[in-house]
Amino acid sequence: MKRYPQYKNSGVEWLGEVPEWWEVKKLKYLADAFPSNIDKKSKDGEEAVWLCNYVDVYKNEFITSDLSFMAATASEDQREKFVLRRGDVLATKDSETPDDIANPALVLEDFDNVLCGYHLTHIKPKRIYGRYLFRYFQTKFLKSYFEVSANGITRYGLGVDKFGSALILIPSPQEQTAIANYLDRKTAEIDCLIANKERLIELYEEEKTAVINQAVTKGLDPDAPMKPSGIDWLGDIPEHWDVKRLKHLTVTISKGTTPSTAGREILPNGVVRFLKAENILNNNVVSEPENYIDEVTNEILKRSKLEVDDLLFVIAGATIGKVAILSTDHLPANTNQAVAFIRLARKDFVKFVWYWLQSSIINELLWLKAVQSAQPNLSMENLGNFYIPFPKPDEQTAIVQHIETECSRLDTIIDKFKKQIELLKEYRTTLISEVVTGKIDVRDEVVQ
Repeated sequence: MKRYPQYKNSGVEWLGEVPEWWEVKKLKYLADAFPSNIDKKSKDGEEAVWLCNYVDVYKNEFITSDLSFMAATASEDQREKFVLRRGDVLATKDSETPDDIANPALVLEDFDNVLCGYHLTHIKPKRIYGRYLFRYFQTKFLKSYFEVSANGITRYGLGVDKFGSALILIPSPQEQTAIANYLDRKTAEIDCLIANKERLIELYEEEKTAVINQAVTKGLDPDAPMKPSGIDWLGDIPEHWDVKRLKHLTVTISKGTTPSTAGREILPNGVVRFLKAENILNNNVVSEPENYIDEVTNEILKRSKLEVDDLLFVIAGATIGKVAILSTDHLPANTNQAVAFIRLARKDFVKFVWYWLQSSIINELLWLKAVQSAQPNLSMENLGNFYIPFPKPDEQTAIVQHIETECSRLDTIIDKFKKQIELLKEYRTTLISEVVTGKIDVRDEVVQ
């Protein structure tokens, strides 16, 4: 890539050398930055408005009218101060983790009645091009500055002074335009590549599900004689298979409870893990978030003490249906009311049942059975009454081996695409950082 003809020391360690005619100024001399004080609560006597909020900025690089904004109210002063205009930059001013601080979004159009909402800082460029400033906020350099500047313990925040003190490189207006145009085009190309690879991952994940569905409902022999299962949603199964209810294969099906019901507390560290729905991810038990209870609490809640090879099944919330096998790595452990544990009478059936519970058939069925209230919830009775097509133990072993072989092959392909996506994202960030800090000269770059 082409470099500028002459460089100078910027005087800022993390910026290093910059093009000779570029300046370094604090953001407060280039733009007005205001932390929004408009919350989502409507107030009498105020006018109805729409709020662009934290999630809108966190999940979108660009703020446009096709987003779903939140209804609220605002005073006349707030309307004047925080109405969104083309070229404004919005940035998250607080978050649960410091690496999510100062995440930017660019406003692409003028709005009459959409305002900057709470948890955001509204930046109005005065002596800098908004599209260039937006890209500058995406650099790893400025990101590091904001991460270090963020204050907090359980939630991190940035005061308006930290935004104002951020050091910004200032090329000429023409260069700012050239840089913004170049990065708009290049990032769009990279994003297209990422989206294509994400779609391929989705297709391979669908293939994995199809492999599991076929194996646990039809077996491995395509020529095996079939018979009606007697269950409408299951259809035909191999003639020599049985159909059983899940509860007839178990020693127990139960769920945990919240320690507070017994006057006890969840702890940040300890000996006995307290597993929640968030600890079941990608059909495995994961350690984070880490929650614990003490041994006294574990004894009080002994009904839900977990054992090796228990099947953990999420029965409440957005991740309902996620399932995992508990290994010795996560014991001793207990669980809460959002997670059911299924303890089979025979350990050699665990993996076959685990794969059955991953099938799309079960996923569709549980959503039909789940009680719809504030959040979906599956009862122990419904879970225990799930039907399962059931081959002999030796055939279960062969089916499990087939699924593991095929899924391992597909996972290898998926992992390759995931690594490619990570590399593309790293390249994207590096490219933005190199261009806006003058390490690459894009003034002569034109659309091919």
